[in-house]
Amino acid sequence: MQAQFFQTQTEFTRQDTLRGSITPERAWWDVTYYHLDIEVNLEDSTISGSNTVQYQVNEYSGERMQIDLQEPMNISKVIQNGAELNFEREGNAFFISLEEEQKKNEVKELIVYFGGKPVVAANPPWDGGITWTRDENGNPFVASANQGIGASVWWPNKDHAYDEPDSMLISVRVPEELTNVSNGRLREVVQNTDGTKTWHWFVSNPINNYGVNINIGDYVHFEQIYEGEKGELDMDFYVLSYNKEKAIAQFAEVPRTIEAFEYWFGPYPFYEDSYKLVEAPYLGMEHQSSVTYGNGYENGYRGRDLSRSGWGLNFDFIIVHETGHEWFANNITYKDVADMWIHEGFTHYSEFLFLEYHFGKQAADEYARGVRIAIQNDRPIIGIYDVHYEGSSDMYYKGGNLLHTIRHVVNDDKKWREIMRGLNKEFFHQTVTTGQIENYISDHSGKDLSTVFDQYLRDVRIPVLEYSFKDGELWYRWSNTVEEFNMPVKVWIDKEENWLSATKSWQQMEHGGKKLIVDPNFYVGSFNVLGE
Repeated sequence: MQAQFFQTQTEFTRQDTLRGSITPERAWWDVTYYHLDIEVNLEDSTISGSNTVQYQVNEYSGERMQIDLQEPMNISKVIQNGAELNFEREGNAFFISLEEEQKKNEVKELIVYFGGKPVVAANPPWDGGITWTRDENGNPFVASANQGIGASVWWPNKDHAYDEPDSMLISVRVPEELTNVSNGRLREVVQNTDGTKTWHWFVSNPINNYGVNINIGDYVHFEQIYEGEKGELDMDFYVLSYNKEKAIAQFAEVPRTIEAFEYWFGPYPFYEDSYKLVEAPYLGMEHQSSVTYGNGYENGYRGRDLSRSGWGLNFDFIIVHETGHEWFANNITYKDVADMWIHEGFTHYSEFLFLEYHFGKQAADEYARGVRIAIQNDRPIIGIYDVHYEGSSDMYYKGGNLLHTIRHVVNDDKKWREIMRGLNKEFFHQTVTTGQIENYISDHSGKDLSTVFDQYLRDVRIPVLEYSFKDGELWYRWSNTVEEFNMPVKVWIDKEENWLSATKSWQQMEHGGKKLIVDPNFYVGSFNVLGE
């Protein structure tokens, strides 16, 4: 299912570097605002329009700006202060030659005009692009989903995660009988003279570009108010007209999802932009304040329990998982796609915390252990930096179990909740690196977890606790690990709880026990070297 998204690659091209690195043509400016103004032509599956790019000059070091737009889409012209600028294309990167002096700290803007037939999504959301389909009544049903392939598959932007606009206006022109739903709040709907309407959606918070979306269909709308940590949160639901009754019943999951996540992670990060759940013609995705849904109005993952524990059928996977991304992906966003585990590991872990909040610790623990069946340990979770290359799909299940393991190392539930909430406060609306996340958790847990992160994020081996009982002593050590690995681990020796401060060197303690069991909440193996 995820094979196309998490491809293995060993050789990289200049296009990979242009996409994945902070090039000189990107580094000198910060995007502050976009106005994406488009028309979606359903007859020939094309998109055309403009993107106004407002930016602040950092330290100007050249005369060129990089804007990204993937083939077969094309930029037709670029205007700054009424003057048409020259540009040249190199694959999916356009280099615009600027004529005006770009002074440090100055805020300027240009307008990029573009159009074309964007890539059709082959297997959204993993192999993304635009999905052009029809609903059961024959009405157009169109949506974007482009996390892996990138936002520049359908609109021109600075297509690198490190830089986000502070706000954005999204204007989408569609046939008047249809609705377009995008991110943020609906500012106005304008009736045009040609039988179309333009839907204007304004995002007042920073937004990652892959989270920008369009959803076009024969939607009906219903809403509710949720009393949350920051006051009233507007919840809006857009579903196909014939699914309204099913949606009203199934989307009752949303308030209890927000309730659990506000407890664990802090206030929903986008009160100003509301929360929306929008039916889409694919499984679903974490578009900021415009979460898309296609899970068939049933619990589990398309009706299945991914953990095989039974607990996965107690919630709608897409509602819980994609809503969790509002905290980890949309509030806290990776700077480089190599650190995608920050999005997927934490959000998968949010499923555990949802279960714990509503069903108790046993439910969460059993679910955590159950999903381990999907871990492949094929390659490191951390990808390769500066070439737009993500790590293993283990970033989901192994990433979640890494956090589950660390929580049990910390062994203080109050402190762990403070860490989860603290992350979202410390890095509120920011782009971050794995190093920042690691340091925060280590610092606020009071434990040096550096080798633990190295083991699970940068290595594929699972630690094994080797042990033996001999002559009234317990001997133990870690094997199959990175150097200096020193994670403490909880065990039961003849049903007596003990903590072992194991390292890679053999250690011993007096104990006349006969049987050792490692706490199964630690994602490790164990081996009695005497085979007893």
